[in-house]
Amino acid sequence: MFIGGIAMTTQSAVTVGVMTVGAYLRDLPPDRRVAMARVCSMIRRSARGVRESMRYGLAFYELDGPLFALASGRRSMSLYVAEQEVVLKHKDALPGANPAKSHIKFSDLNRLPLDIVERIVRDSVTARRNRVSAGALMTQADLLKLWDIKEEAAATTTIITKPGVPAPVAVTVSAKAAAKLPKPPAEKVKVAPAPKAKKKAVKAVVKKVVKKVAAKKAVPEKTTPKKATPKKATSKKAAPKKVAKKVVKKVAARK
Repeated sequence: MFIGGIAMTTQSAVTVGVMTVGAYLRDLPPDRRVAMARVCSMIRRSARGVRESMRYGLAFYELDGPLFALASGRRSMSLYVAEQEVVLKHKDALPGANPAKSHIKFSDLNRLPLDIVERIVRDSVTARRNRVSAGALMTQADLLKLWDIKEEAAATTTIITKPGVPAPVAVTVSAKAAAKLPKPPAEKVKVAPAPKAKKKAVKAVVKKVVKKVAAKKAVPEKTTPKKATPKKATSKKAAPKKVAKKVVKKVAARK
């Protein structure tokens, strides 16, 4: 898609409408990612309290309304500035400055004039505070017109990947059509049973086993009576004979 004469592309699959600046930077080639990340970091550091978001394929920075927008082209990067007088002030120091559209194009990503960018950011914050005090804030529609970004034509590039297809297919949809796109079905997630439920199940089994053991102990075992072994009876006849023999032996001993 083309925004302000800059071709906007992405490198991997994204979800329409929910991309963050961090995800957008991760999808860029290394040289463009490093250059844009340095400018994004500069804006966040120099404009305290600024809010960062993605809109129209651009990294937006708001402070009482849109203040900056950053776009990454194929071989360049553009910084859109809401406070037009700041661009006019620094146009001589930046060959790629376009005061008419209030944006600056950086063609050499390896040599970014970060010192000038920092001055632009700080001057823009000061100008925005003065504008807020005067009650003369520009609307978003006015800024889009200034930056030559048509809201209806602004689009989000989505990459559709299919199994077995080596190269992704890029599909560009309008902002209104993107809002009507069906949401992907939610994945069904299998929920593992909680460990507490397992402990309860184990305790129930243990209780059943204990009850069975206790029931077995309560039943009296059937005991078979032992048969008494008969004692050997000594014959009464044998006793007189022994006594008689003893008496005979005593008598014989006296003689």
